[in-house]
Amino acid sequence: MLILDRTFPPAQPLPSERLLAERFGVSRGSIRDALRMLEMIGLLETRHGQGTFPHELTVDRLVAPLASVMMYRTDLQDELLDVRRMFEPAVARAAATRVTDDDFDDLQRILDAQRRKLKTGRSAIVEDTAFHAVMARSTRNRVVMSIMAILNDLLVESRTAALKQKGRPEQSIQGHEAVVAALRRRDPDGAARAMHEHIDQIALLLSTPADFAPPPAPRT
Repeated sequence: MLILDRTFPPAQPLPSERLLAERFGVSRGSIRDALRMLEMIGLLETRHGQGTFPHELTVDRLVAPLASVMMYRTDLQDELLDVRRMFEPAVARAAATRVTDDDFDDLQRILDAQRRKLKTGRSAIVEDTAFHAVMARSTRNRVVMSIMAILNDLLVESRTAALKQKGRPEQSIQGHEAVVAALRRRDPDGAARAMHEHIDQIALLLSTPADFAPPPAPRT
């Protein structure tokens, strides 16, 4: 918390282990272990001859360690899909009542770029990520946008794996188009339902062999 509230700012070295141990009423060994752990996950750095400094906190720096763990933990990937089912349909529902013409322009550009890449066999992971970021922006809620940014960072590996599945790029576009169609109708329930179906398709693809192509997502 002292790093988060900038009591210990990035430009200044942390107090000595002795002073930290006295401040928190613990042993120097406990402080040393805590500092080592924070350094391992990228929140601190030791500069030879200068001391230990907090890193500037960013979404990437906080998310990267968890994203690395999730690469090897299928159970966490499944739980992340559950989080998406809880969160993203609600985002789509809110977006349906707040989306602007500028948002529609950006969403259409993303869909057009996905289509072009599909025709040439290129990966559209950038557009896939951008689509969900614009959906979050369309809610006009900065907390939603921040949460979606974290989710997008955590989803890089699963998106990469899913987009390699046979038929996945086409299904991704269809899922996105269904969501946008509901947004254009200003249909909150339809947008939430389309997003939920889109995520269910992703979950199905991630759980099936790479050479198997599930049926296309239903259009709304």
